[in-house]
Amino acid sequence: MKPLIDPKRLDLAAEFRARPFGRHSPELQGALDIMHRPEHCQDMILVSIEPGKWVLGQRLPDGKPPRLFEDLVFASLEDGEWEAFKRRWKALSGEDLKLP
Repeated sequence: MKPLIDPKRLDLAAEFRARPFGRHSPELQGALDIMHRPEHCQDMILVSIEPGKWVLGQRLPDGKPPRLFEDLVFASLEDGEWEAFKRRWKALSGEDLKLP
């Protein structure tokens, strides 16, 4: 089965790393649209656990509080978004994201 994200498109990952928020190229936006589809995003969210500290979480059904993954604490929202991007990249490309 062909991966949904081309693992050779490291240019898209580099673009996201440089600017996780704001306008993206059409190619990156297309990849992000795939990554954020409910069936692919693993219900992953970022949760502020205190000022300046973020963790990944998993959204749960029926309005339950999210399950928090407190093994990695991020000092910025950007760092948390980058980790979520890398996890989605692996899930959809089949390969770990390795930028030069």
